Amino acid sequence: MTLVHPQFDPIAFQLGPVAVRWYGLMYVLAFVLFIVLGRVRARGSMLTGWRLHDVDDMLFYGVFGVILGGRLGYVLFYKPLHYLANPLEILAVWQGGMSFHGGMLGVILALWLYAGRRGKRWLDVTDFVAPLVPLGLAAGRLGNFINGELWGRPTGSPWGMVFPQVDAVARHPSQLYQFALEGVLLFAVLWAYANRPRPMGAVSGAFLLGYGVARFVAEYAREPDAFLGLLALGLTMGQWLSLPMIAAGVAMMAWAYARAGKAHPTILDRMK
Repeated sequence: MTLVHPQFDPIAFQLGPVAVRWYGLMYVLAFVLFIVLGRVRARGSMLTGWRLHDVDDMLFYGVFGVILGGRLGYVLFYKPLHYLANPLEILAVWQGGMSFHGGMLGVILALWLYAGRRGKRWLDVTDFVAPLVPLGLAAGRLGNFINGELWGRPTGSPWGMVFPQVDAVARHPSQLYQFALEGVLLFAVLWAYANRPRPMGAVSGAFLLGYGVARFVAEYAREPDAFLGLLALGLTMGQWLSLPMIAAGVAMMAWAYARAGKAHPTILDRMK
């Protein structure tokens, strides 16, 4: 028996003339999860200078980073010529079009501004935030699935799903793969990893590496954007954007541990 996408109504409910969409609710859920998990981390990190109100302030900066970076990233990475010819459409965010990689760059810049204003080291801030992000990503992928967008490539697997708005072909429910890999699994790994003291920058590097690998793998099941198709070496745009993340994550973790090793010499070093 072939699975069929339930074709959810993208509008969750209406308040008079205002339509509240599931995708918007997923953003709200992501921000709530950030606050809840951030407060848990802050309570465990008070000795290192973190306070509960810091989480609220970081969310304020992060929201702008996600929205502005995500939108501009989509414009620049995916449809630069289209938006160059139609610049006013850049503001039409209700039509869809957000890039995770652009949103990440936006958040990095926002956290840099936050760190500067609060007198904190930027990598301390990103290390604090990194484990809070994956469940928000999971909420976004769930929103993609509810909307029936970003569907997968054709498959003959028994869990293949027909998306009637596309065609009658069974496809990978790639939104759920990304929900599991980039969201739930990455959260579990990062939360456990960050639960012990790590060198400054190591947790941020682990996030870049983990997300980059998870996204690169999941893209093999996801249908490439129709207006882009497969790019050089048969990779998607998402995979090409993930490769620098993987490289940066490896380099950052190597730098963090090498720096920590120099700062804390071993017993053998002291005997020389």
